[in-house]
Amino acid sequence: MRIGIDLGGSKIEGAVLDREGHVLLRRRVATPTGDYLGTITAIRTLVEGLEATTGGRATVGIGMPGTLSPATGLVKNANSTCLNGRAFDRDLEAALGRRLRFANDANCFALSEATDGAAAGAAVAFGVILGTGVGGGIVVHGKLLTGINAIAGEWGHSPLPWPNETEHPGPPCYCGKHGCIESFLSGPGLVRDHCHTGEELDAASLVTRAQEGAATARATLARYADRLARALATVINLLDPDVIVLGGGLGHIASLYDDVPRRWSAYAFSDEIATRLVPPRHGDASGVRGAAWLWAPGEAG
Repeated sequence: MRIGIDLGGSKIEGAVLDREGHVLLRRRVATPTGDYLGTITAIRTLVEGLEATTGGRATVGIGMPGTLSPATGLVKNANSTCLNGRAFDRDLEAALGRRLRFANDANCFALSEATDGAAAGAAVAFGVILGTGVGGGIVVHGKLLTGINAIAGEWGHSPLPWPNETEHPGPPCYCGKHGCIESFLSGPGLVRDHCHTGEELDAASLVTRAQEGAATARATLARYADRLARALATVINLLDPDVIVLGGGLGHIASLYDDVPRRWSAYAFSDEIATRLVPPRHGDASGVRGAAWLWAPGEAG
């Protein structure tokens, strides 16, 4: 058996997979926000509970915000900032008394969808997280591409391409820069953009209003689709992926799957774009499934 853990800002999800990838058990607990030691304890308790219920010891993969720096061995780039600068892998391995495997949460999402999801069989797949933050993961011939600096796929902290005068210098980002793709395309970025109309709506209400035909909401989603098309055009220019899979809460916006490919041809450097933009097959379970897939069948943790 393999256990995957998806550490999020508000919840920690765990799942047990069998050798074929079938989910035997899933559980969620609240994330102890801002509490590093509490997070370690919550994950240990979750893993122990999953194993007690299924009756066996499993390998454990951890999907996490940010990544482990190859230079220092400490967490970097996590928007759950209590993790940054911590030896998260060593501390959690000590708590659980075994070897673990760790990957960025967007990488886990991409690996899940490339293994047996919407991008299965693709030579090159790009998995996108559009949620509280914006992340990405790259899978080439079934293998995660993490890069020498462990930041492959971190497109959310590149500047929004081809900005117009209203988009420059762009909103501030927690990374310390302005105008990052994340600051425009995250859920909070979408909500902030719509607030400029004088109407305050959360992302779900905004989508509902657009579906009902509200002009201001439809205009906001049109701006969002064009910004996403520009951002993904740079990914296409660089990676030329077979498939791009949209995950995260904003990946549920059905109109994006028609609007974005219709728009990205104006920006990508090709006469035609064969890249497919698709929703995830495993939905919100892809992060935890991808964490479990960090261990191959038969490997011992």
